Amino acid sequence: MCVVEVKGGRFLSAACVTSVWEGMEIQTHSEKVVKDRKLTLELMLANHPQDCITCDVSGECELQDLAYEYKVEVPSWGAKGTRYPVNSDPNPFIRVDMNRCILCRRCVLACGEIQVRDVWGVAKRGFVEVIVAGAGVTMLEARCESCGQCVAYCPTGALSNKMNYGMARAHQVKKVTTTCAYCGVGCQFDLLVKNNKVIGVQSNPDAPVNGMALCVKGRYGYDYIHHPDRLKKPRVRRYLVEERRKTKEEGGWDWVETDWDTALNITAKKLMEARDNHGADSIGVLTSAKCTNEENYLMNKLARQVLGTNNIDHCARL
Repeated sequence: MCVVEVKGGRFLSAACVTSVWEGMEIQTHSEKVVKDRKLTLELMLANHPQDCITCDVSGECELQDLAYEYKVEVPSWGAKGTRYPVNSDPNPFIRVDMNRCILCRRCVLACGEIQVRDVWGVAKRGFVEVIVAGAGVTMLEARCESCGQCVAYCPTGALSNKMNYGMARAHQVKKVTTTCAYCGVGCQFDLLVKNNKVIGVQSNPDAPVNGMALCVKGRYGYDYIHHPDRLKKPRVRRYLVEERRKTKEEGGWDWVETDWDTALNITAKKLMEARDNHGADSIGVLTSAKCTNEENYLMNKLARQVLGTNNIDHCARL
């Protein structure tokens, strides 16, 4: 699809690998180029399943968009049935359906040149040519890191996300650009939101730090957002809220929800008591690498200037 017509050339040239020179004249939509692209699309559609109405990436499929742009009809010849197993790989995050593959090799290039894992390769030749993991093994056996780079670059539904498969179409979700909170790199991506619930993550090509690249945590570690175990309000021991001493007889050791002012006042009071009764070195402060630089700076000031302790560290491991 990337062919162009170069003045003076005998054949069409692939724009992605053709060197440029001074005075070069290029036509990107000449009659000859458009005709060649239409033929290429027909060949792709001839062996592609005609299941757009149920395909999960319908509305974001590049093959679908190009067929519409060039007004290409699905040819009556070709093999459009199921030739390969659906959802054929046990990878917990990536769904594989090679029936929808158009052999563009983007997954091969993304995995090999960006992620440098070389999980994907090409097996066989001709009509039976197929993309495989390793030497025909599972993705994890082929050293897959489950980063999802191949999914991000796949133009069709051959590679998709298992975690949100079948949950929404492109027009049903709202994309919200945000910054990953897992580490200090600051990768950006788009959250896919449906009915005020995050159902997935999608690479944002305009992200200044990471581009399309994401790690497995950034792309698939979003389930904590709506997890039932996630704390959404501060909790303290019941006896602290009731302002009484803790005793085994009276109980009150269970956790109860409270407001932020009460929780912060109790925390400040207990920290001051520990410092006054046992000295500043009895207190240790642990912050997180997931916080911003500004937040960690403020925690450093709180530890050293307010509490008077140098015992401060952070968890750099994820």
